[in-house]
Amino acid sequence: MDEQALLGLSPNADPSFRQRALAYFEQLKVSHDAWQVCAEALAQGIYSDDHVKFFCIQVLEHQIKFRYAALTESQHQLIRQTMMSWLQTQLVNPQQEKSFIRNKAAQVFALLFLTEYLTKWPKFFFDLLSVVGLNPRGVDLYLRILMAIDAEVVDRDIVHTAEECRRNTLIKDAMREQCIPNLVESWYQILHTYQQTNSELTCQCLEVVGAFVSWIDLNLIANERFVNVLLSHMSVEVLREEACDCLFEIVNKGMDPIDKTKLVESLCQVLMASGFFNTEQEDDVDFLARFSKLVNGMGQALITSWSKLVKAGDVKNSQVTLQAVEAKVPLLLKLLVHEDDDISSNIISFCYDYLHMLKQLPALTELQKANVEAIMHAVMKKLTYDEEYNFENEGEDEAMFLEYRKHLKLLLDRLAQVSPELLLAAVQRVFNTTLENWQNTRFMEVEVALRLLFMLGEAIPASHGAHFSGDSAKASVLQEMMHTLVTSEVSQYLHTSVTLEFFETVVRYEKYFAVEPQHIPNVLMSFLDHRGLRNNSPKVRSRAAYLFSRFIKTLSKHMNPYIEDILNRIQDLLVLSPCENGFQPLLSSDDQLFIYESAGVLIVNSEYSAERKQTLMRDLLTPLMEKFKVFLEKLLREQDEERQTVLADCLNHAVGFASRTSKAFSNKQTVKQCGCSEVYRDCLQTFLPALSCPLQKEVLRSGVRTFLHRMIICLEEEVLPFIPTASEHMLKDCEAKDLQEFIPLINQITAKFKTQISPFLQQVFMPLVRAIFEVLARPVEDNDQTAALENQMLRRSYFAFLQTVAGSGMSEVIANQGVQNVEQVLFTVIQGAVEFPDPIAQKTCFIILSKLVELWGGKDGLLGFEDFIYKHIVPACFLAPLKPTFDLADAQTVLALSECAVTLKTIHLKRGPEFIQYLQQEYLQSLQVAPEISREFCQALQQPDGKIFKNYLKVFFQRAKP
Repeated sequence: MDEQALLGLSPNADPSFRQRALAYFEQLKVSHDAWQVCAEALAQGIYSDDHVKFFCIQVLEHQIKFRYAALTESQHQLIRQTMMSWLQTQLVNPQQEKSFIRNKAAQVFALLFLTEYLTKWPKFFFDLLSVVGLNPRGVDLYLRILMAIDAEVVDRDIVHTAEECRRNTLIKDAMREQCIPNLVESWYQILHTYQQTNSELTCQCLEVVGAFVSWIDLNLIANERFVNVLLSHMSVEVLREEACDCLFEIVNKGMDPIDKTKLVESLCQVLMASGFFNTEQEDDVDFLARFSKLVNGMGQALITSWSKLVKAGDVKNSQVTLQAVEAKVPLLLKLLVHEDDDISSNIISFCYDYLHMLKQLPALTELQKANVEAIMHAVMKKLTYDEEYNFENEGEDEAMFLEYRKHLKLLLDRLAQVSPELLLAAVQRVFNTTLENWQNTRFMEVEVALRLLFMLGEAIPASHGAHFSGDSAKASVLQEMMHTLVTSEVSQYLHTSVTLEFFETVVRYEKYFAVEPQHIPNVLMSFLDHRGLRNNSPKVRSRAAYLFSRFIKTLSKHMNPYIEDILNRIQDLLVLSPCENGFQPLLSSDDQLFIYESAGVLIVNSEYSAERKQTLMRDLLTPLMEKFKVFLEKLLREQDEERQTVLADCLNHAVGFASRTSKAFSNKQTVKQCGCSEVYRDCLQTFLPALSCPLQKEVLRSGVRTFLHRMIICLEEEVLPFIPTASEHMLKDCEAKDLQEFIPLINQITAKFKTQISPFLQQVFMPLVRAIFEVLARPVEDNDQTAALENQMLRRSYFAFLQTVAGSGMSEVIANQGVQNVEQVLFTVIQGAVEFPDPIAQKTCFIILSKLVELWGGKDGLLGFEDFIYKHIVPACFLAPLKPTFDLADAQTVLALSECAVTLKTIHLKRGPEFIQYLQQEYLQSLQVAPEISREFCQALQQPDGKIFKNYLKVFFQRAKP
């Protein structure tokens, strides 16, 4: 072997040596027989370096995985002998191999097994066992090989092809027939031999039993001899976690429901007799987490058996199984309320299934009702935060608790389905008791009381959130709790979790305030003072801003008496200020958006006169406009790039805030009714100069463009005078992304105003087209995927623009661009349909072509267009689908083909028999299409039902493609 190359295998090797080692590895992999050097080195133990040994095993692995079929029988024999010789040397070597080498060797044995077991090596396991016997090192490798085989043949987490699944089924069938009893006997002997002397091997063996039990005959394992060994391991500290998992797999195995009940019950009796059900005396949380998983498996298994027996109409046995389930509930409750959340979490599925089972019963017994109440109290207790929870800096532990809380919420929802009355009563009791004395109660108990009220909204759903009408019993309970919530002053509690839960709850039950509007002022004050928008916690301020906007929007009809007071109180929160010199405003710009939106909603939905609304809206927006002018001037003078970014962001926020106030208007009518058109026109006048700013173009253009989109909806035709100037600036010095984002604006205007916008479109059409193609013509490096994607998106936007123009009845905009320009544009559409392998763009191109044929393809159409149809459009309809990149198995491509069919149908509609004659006598002949296929094609084309031709066209091109 190349000793120099082998030096490169060391993790600390010089890069040049490492490169040489990689090259050598590649050479050995592809060589016909050089790999045999590795086999020899492995069998004879020539090398002591771990990395060289691992390298040799990897080379053999490659031969088995990728070249086995090409090897001769004697070479197959060599690989078998090499691996068995290596295995034998492991029993006598003074030093045991490192774990990573043993694992890799086990994988190679597993690959050999997969390849040869069914054909050449049926005695695989017998040969292994005859070598390893009960030698501890041999047993270790034998168990690792079994786990590697499980990973290849059984493990459901690994995705297998249909062929591999078929092979794996055959292997399992053969193993069941030939060797499984012997393997099980070997496991028993290993467990029996090493349970007291080698815990590592015993645990490995238990893992193997757990892995194999899912598909072998359960009677081989679930018998007195084997189960007694497993149960004895439950009392050995180093073995009991693995024993638990092994028992879980046994319980989990599919079997007859009556037998399953008997199996679970016999296990439970032994475990109970051994004291395992006394979980309060157990300190080892790792073991209890496994034990909880086992109990969960047993409970779920019993419930599954009960369901099957009920379905089968077996009343007697289903009753026996139901009693068996009920007997496990005390243990379930002990594990559910355990202070360790992992232990509790592992039992939740059993608890959930138990509640689901109760829901199916005709009526609950007193015991079952008591169980339901006990589960409710357990859930309420476990929902509670602990002292260590970090609310301001949530990490992994906090994320795990929140995930656990979600599972508890599902339990609460299920409890509500089983007995909504019990749940309402239980929550009300906890809620009232806590809020009576909240000042002297720990934060986590107050938070959970509020949280339970909040959760009832989903647990006991109401149509459109109408919790305070309909079912009077439920409505009155919720109404009472809400009354207590808003009158108890619990919002003054100085803990972020309680404050947040208060705001979340008042917004969830906002319809309560329509029933009792007298409480609105107090809740508004809690939002506006130190509890909400001025809280010390940024997290609370941020969430309060969003919830405040929701509260205002939902209850806008009740806000009239408080509007001016609210607007005065939020003045300081509306200030536009750049984040610099370490200054941190109370609210982030994202939070301020919600405050501006709330202000807009208050003004627009008020009962004030249009004149008063106009004044208030102007008072709201004028400071923004003034600051905008100041900051824009500053930006134009600013040299420092960091400061430029800060100022540009600030300008962008100003535009965003103004845009957000307009969300209160549904359309132009409401803007006019409120007398606000003028102030928004002033905003446009103020913001548009930013488009000509040479600095920070992307940020500024993006903001103004968004505002224009919004104003097209709010001001409608009043926005039109601003469009030409805006467009002119946006088409200067633009990148692909700028154009791609500008085109939807033009499309929106075109689709909305149609002929009104025609003169402007005629003027901007060619400058826009040239700008697009100037950007697309810029060279892009082969590996620059971002630029390639941007160009693809720009091309799509361009074709979408042409589609909008043609589809809005404004084809004259294209026609009036002069012959040369029209021709250039048409050729870009043909190119888009044929040349670029982008089915989304191709589909749009065919839509454009069929529209233009419809408009210009008749006798009195655009001069020269008839010629263009025959010379370019018809060939495009054939050349595009014949391209190798046109994948007829792809859904998007099929849609493009569908539009191609529409184009051909439209040509036939406009040109009639002349088109059929052209196809039969000229074009299809030029493609060397047989006369009978040509006739068949034309017949399908002439069918009145377009679907027939679409289906035919797909078959036509499937046949035509090689």
